[in-house]
Amino acid sequence: MSDPKTLFQLTGRGYAPATLSKATLLIIDAQEEYRSGALQLPDVDAAVEEIATLLAAARKLGTPILHVRHLGIPGGLLDPQGPRGHFISGLEPLPEEPVVEKRLPNAFAGTELHERLQQLGHLDLIVCGFMTHSSVSTTVRAAKDYGYRCTLVDTACATRSLPHASGLIDARVLHDAEMAALADNYAILVPQARALL
Repeated sequence: MSDPKTLFQLTGRGYAPATLSKATLLIIDAQEEYRSGALQLPDVDAAVEEIATLLAAARKLGTPILHVRHLGIPGGLLDPQGPRGHFISGLEPLPEEPVVEKRLPNAFAGTELHERLQQLGHLDLIVCGFMTHSSVSTTVRAAKDYGYRCTLVDTACATRSLPHASGLIDARVLHDAEMAALADNYAILVPQARALL
C-alpha cells in the first residue's frame, strides 16, 4: 500500500503557505483562561511565545492583524468581565487592531469576522490560537466555506486533554490529530512561526 496522502495532494488543490506580508494574521482566543484558568493548556506557554513572534513580525511588516475574543460566562469560563476573559499579557491588541467578539467556537458565527476580513482584503489567513480542537478547528473549517486559504502554525496553537470512552486523550495527541485532520483538506500546516518569517 502506498503512503497516505492528504486530500489536497490527491486533488491537486493544495497551495503554498501564506506569506506574512501578504496575509492577515488571525489570532483566536489568546485569553488568560487558557494560561491560568480552569481551561489551562499544557503547551500554552510555548504557544504564547510563538504567537508573540508572529505578532511582532506582523506589526513590523504592517501585516493586518485581527484578534478574536470569546465572550464566556459571567463569573465562569472566559468571564468577559473578569481577568480570565482578558487577553494574555503580551498578546493584547493595539488600539488600531480590530477585535471580533464571539460566543460560539466558530468565529464566523454571528460575528462580523467575514466583513472585517473582506475589508482587510486578503484571502490568505495565518491562523493561531486556542483551542486547537475547538475554536481553531471550527473557524478554519468555516473559513474554507468563505473561500479563504488558511495557513496554520502548529506550535502557535494548543489544546487540552479530553475524556473519552477508552480513557483520557492526551492534549498533544488530540492536538496532533486535529492538525492532521485540518491539513488534510482545510489548511496548509507549517511547523513553527519561523517558517513564515
